[in-house]
Amino acid sequence: MTETTTTRPSSTEPDRDRGHEPGRAGTEQPHTLTSSAVVGIAVLGLSTFFAITTELMPVGLLSTMSADLGVAESRMGVVVTVYALAVAVLALPLTWATARVPRKAVLVATLVGYTLSNLMVAFAPDFAFLCAGRIVGGIAHALFFSVASAYATRIVPPRLAGRAIAFVYSGSSLGFVIGVPVATTVGDQVGWRLAVTGVAVASALLAVVALVFLPSVRGESYPHLGSVASWARSGLLAVVVADLLLFAGHYVVYTYIGPYLVGAGLGESATGTALLVLGGTGVVGLLVAGAFVDRAPRQTLLVAVGVMALALGALPFVHGSLVGTFVVAGVWVAANGTTGTLFMAAAIRAGGVSPDIAGALINAGSNVGIAAGAAVGARAFDLAGIEALPATAAVVVAGSFVVVLLARRGFPTIGHSQVSLSTSNLRTITSSVAVVTGSVRTIPSATGSVPTLGGHSRPRP
Repeated sequence: MTETTTTRPSSTEPDRDRGHEPGRAGTEQPHTLTSSAVVGIAVLGLSTFFAITTELMPVGLLSTMSADLGVAESRMGVVVTVYALAVAVLALPLTWATARVPRKAVLVATLVGYTLSNLMVAFAPDFAFLCAGRIVGGIAHALFFSVASAYATRIVPPRLAGRAIAFVYSGSSLGFVIGVPVATTVGDQVGWRLAVTGVAVASALLAVVALVFLPSVRGESYPHLGSVASWARSGLLAVVVADLLLFAGHYVVYTYIGPYLVGAGLGESATGTALLVLGGTGVVGLLVAGAFVDRAPRQTLLVAVGVMALALGALPFVHGSLVGTFVVAGVWVAANGTTGTLFMAAAIRAGGVSPDIAGALINAGSNVGIAAGAAVGARAFDLAGIEALPATAAVVVAGSFVVVLLARRGFPTIGHSQVSLSTSNLRTITSSVAVVTGSVRTIPSATGSVPTLGGHSRPRP
C-alpha cells in the first residue's frame, strides 16, 4: 500500500485535553504503510501472544508444578500472586523511568525479561527460585503493554492506528484462548519444565526478530506524570478507582470459575472447553467497545458495568441449571470484555498525564483489583462456600458503577472537548485490554484442592 495522508505528524499535534504535547517524542508517524511496519505489527502481535502465555501458564500447570517441587497447591498459588503484585507496584515507576528510552530497546528488553523469567521457572530447583523467576516476568509485564501499544501506532499511518492496535492486542486474546491451553497440554504430556522452556525459546527468538526488524521509534522527551491532586481534579483518579473495583469484583468469581461451573453440573473434562468459550465472549465485548468508544463512551461503560453487576447477581438463581449458568456467565464475561478499552479511553481523555502514564496507572489499578478480588473471593469461599461468590462480586461491581455514574469529569459523555480519540491518544487505548481478555487468572477444578491467588485452598465442591 502506498496511499498517503495529510494528517499532521504526532510530533507537532497538540492535545488540548491533556494540557501537554504528547508528540514531544520527536518521531513522526509515516504517511505510507511500509513492509517494515507490517512486519513490526506482526512481531508486536506475536510478542503479546507470548506475554500472555507467560503470565498465565502456571495456572494450568499449578498441580504438576506443586507435585514436582513438593509444595502444597495452596502455597504454589503464590506464583500467580507475586506476578500480579509486581505489575501493580512497578507499572507506573517503570513506565516513567523508561519514557525517554528508545522504544525498540525497551520492547526488546521486555522480551528478554520474559525469556529470563521462563528459564528461571523452567530450571527452578526450589519454590523460592521459581517465585523469583515469576517476579522477573512481572517486571517485564509491567512495562510491556504500554510500550507495545505506543509502538503499534507510531510505525503506521495515522489512519491505520486503530487497526494496528486491534491486531497487536488480538495476540492477548489468542494467548488466553490458544497459548495457555496448548502450554498446559504440552506440560501434561511431556512435563511442565519442557513446556515453559519452549515458551522461553520462543520469547528469545522474538527478541532477536524485534531487534532486527522493528522500525526504530524514539521515546518521549518530556513525559508528563502529574500528581495525585491533579489526577483527582481531572477525573483520572476516579477512573482508576472504578477500574480497580470492577476488576476486583470480576475476579471474586472468575478466580473460581472452573469449580463454579463444575458445581453447576459441568463435567470436569469439559472445563477447559467451557473456559475457551467464555474467553471468546470477552472478545465479542471487546469488539462492541471498539464500535462505541468514540460515539458514546460514558453510556456504553455504564451499560457494561451495570450488566456485569446484574449478571453476577443473577448467577445464584440459575446455579441449578448448567445451561442457565453458562448463559448468564457468558453475558457477564462479554460485558466485562468491553470495559478495558472504555476505561483506558477514559483515562487518556481525563488528561493531566502522558498517554503511557495513563496506561500504567490503569495497568496498576487493574492488577491491584485482581489481587484484591482473589483475596476477597478466597475469604468469602472460606466463610460461606462458593455459592456466595457471585453476590459478593455483584456488590463490588456495583461500587464501580456508582463511581462511573457520579464521576462525570472522569467519564464525560463525549470525552471532554473531543468526540473521538486523536492519533496520539489511540496509541495506548488498549494497553489494558490484555488484562481484561487475556489476564484471566482462572483456577480450574482440580483433584484435592483449588489454589487461589491469595494462597488459600478449598476442597473441590
